[in-house]
Amino acid sequence: MEKARVRKKRKSKKKKGLKIFLTLLFLFIAGIGVYGYSIYSSVEKTLNRTHEPLDRPKSEKRTEDVIFKEKDPISVLLLGVDQRGSDRGRSDSLILLTVNPGDQSMKMVSIPRDTRTEIIGKGKQDKINHAYAFGGVDMSIKTVENFLDIPIDYYVQVNMESFKDIVDAVGGVTVTNNLDFTYDGEHFQKGTLKLNGEKALKYSRMRYEDPRGDFGRQERQRQIIQGVINEGASIKSLTNYGTILDAIGANVKTNLTFDQMKDIQANYKEARHSLEQIQIDGKGGKINGIYYYNVSDAERTELSSTLKQHLNVQ
Repeated sequence: MEKARVRKKRKSKKKKGLKIFLTLLFLFIAGIGVYGYSIYSSVEKTLNRTHEPLDRPKSEKRTEDVIFKEKDPISVLLLGVDQRGSDRGRSDSLILLTVNPGDQSMKMVSIPRDTRTEIIGKGKQDKINHAYAFGGVDMSIKTVENFLDIPIDYYVQVNMESFKDIVDAVGGVTVTNNLDFTYDGEHFQKGTLKLNGEKALKYSRMRYEDPRGDFGRQERQRQIIQGVINEGASIKSLTNYGTILDAIGANVKTNLTFDQMKDIQANYKEARHSLEQIQIDGKGGKINGIYYYNVSDAERTELSSTLKQHLNVQ
């Protein structure tokens, strides 16, 4: 019963959450008519640089191809990767978006990085964020698909270490901080804060001083992403489009093509007005001295059913 109340409360906040992270990739398309072909061409070239297809043509959990013009519901896995130097790193943040243009709604599921589940391709139980370290985006997608038993159609990967370049490119972000803390030599007081790229990265990484742990960090990461969207969507950012495009091209990878992005913008944009944020309920604990976030089969089944209904799949 308590769970139902919690989810109802989260649903009431749906218009305050992320619109859709892909907006970051589309933020110039709406304004290119004012600035002409040169910006359109630059956007196209940049987004072609971000394109990195998967090994498979479509999810094995899909019986039919997704058709944008028919407004088929889609799912997108967002991966914030903590990649430093030549190290592949781990998926520091995992967020699943399901988009249903039919009822003009979106659902966003934040998956705790310490969630214990089977790593598909490794044949063992481990933290879900380790899938990226073992097998990159492909293994991460297959592992999340297995965990939630739904198809994942597309992904967007952002290098969190270099995400500060994107924040700086849009002139910094404004966030509302509800926890006074110090991280990596930087003090963050409560209230409204204007952060540059370096401070934003530190703000989004802290979790051990937060009583909410990883959930608190996920909320701060969402604030930074929302801040980038808000700043990037403003008309003043169009005068700095070259720097922003360079930052996106260097730090973002996706299996979406430029044409597919345009189709999504044309057919799915109204869904951004209704967003339900869902937090996966579980319990933390140690196994052989290692901390995991354990999610019950009943919780997974309930969440899977909700997402399947939203995606119109069996």
